[in-house]
Amino acid sequence: MKILLRIVISAVALWVATVLVSGIDVTAGSWDRQALTLLAVAVIFGLVNAVLKPFIQVLGCAFYVLTLGLFALVVNAALLLLTSWAAGQLDLPFHVEWFWPAFWGAIIIGIVSWLLNLFVSEGDRFSADRRRRY
Repeated sequence: MKILLRIVISAVALWVATVLVSGIDVTAGSWDRQALTLLAVAVIFGLVNAVLKPFIQVLGCAFYVLTLGLFALVVNAALLLLTSWAAGQLDLPFHVEWFWPAFWGAIIIGIVSWLLNLFVSEGDRFSADRRRRY
């Protein structure tokens, strides 16, 4: 159940990025197709991050240290561009134009995901505390 919730949170964060950043587009016609596209892209984005990000962090450790962590913004933008490419290969109507929309989109996705995960974590803690008491 947590995985599905994380996918929905990522899809919402992707949607916010498409609304706020010119250059990140979902071109599906209807709302239900857009929602399904965003859910599919959220799965792809999660897989790309789960598989590639740890390797990139290990290999680019020096860049992270030298740039005081700002290199992570570039990596996140590149992973969003890779997600856009993978979505295109799967004929999903999701596209990121180039680096700067990916850069700002990755920041927005990170912030929105973080905020939504705060609410999910709070709910999980509350229900766990409640189960212990009763």
